[in-house]
Amino acid sequence: MQARDVMTRSVITIDPDSTVLQAARLMLQHRISGLPVVDSAGKLIGILSEGDFLRRRETQTQRRRSRWLEFLMGPGRMAAEYSQSHGSKVSEVMTTDVQTVGEDASLDDIVQLMERHQIKRVPVMKDGKLTGIVTRSNLMHAMVSMARTAPPVTESDTAIREQLLAEIKQQTWAPAAMIDVMVRDGVVELWGTIFDERQRDALKIAAENIPGVKAVKDNLAWIEPVSGMVIESTRAASTS
Repeated sequence: MQARDVMTRSVITIDPDSTVLQAARLMLQHRISGLPVVDSAGKLIGILSEGDFLRRRETQTQRRRSRWLEFLMGPGRMAAEYSQSHGSKVSEVMTTDVQTVGEDASLDDIVQLMERHQIKRVPVMKDGKLTGIVTRSNLMHAMVSMARTAPPVTESDTAIREQLLAEIKQQTWAPAAMIDVMVRDGVVELWGTIFDERQRDALKIAAENIPGVKAVKDNLAWIEPVSGMVIESTRAASTS
């Protein structure tokens, strides 16, 4: 899937000369957490998000630091923080370094961009114009939609075992050489040894994601890394 397949096309925007109070009211009215800022020519020049309202003089949450720390930070950064907390116009508060994508960007590219820059929304551009926006909510909707339309698949026990072993072999965190899998009537039994309890949960998830799996029985033994003690599983079987 690409950006054009999941993006919100009717994007609510705001102009840079609007007040911060107007922007806040608009976000509350439409229940959105961010606003692209567009000038009179339709050019995207910034973005305003909920995070820009965290440190505001109206709520008396502006940052307060010791004189010594202010000296170390320098006047430039202190001035920028003052503008952020005291600015009354959108242009004075908005983020100008906006990360954007084209309509043909893959969802994987969008997610990587969100993670790299720690952002919750990405404007979508075409020929220099804003045509949509992809938010975390859009990605959740895509996930639910794809899961809903996936056709049910019934696999044989042999096919389930082969798929699961192949998946385990591909994962660098999995002790593939120490794991065995038995499948009977769609019930997967995990046998072998792990060295971290988190591997147990990940292996069970890998099994649950295989089409046709009805339940997963955990028979994995954990070797405690410090003492070398072998601890047998006491967990009940999980159903999928």
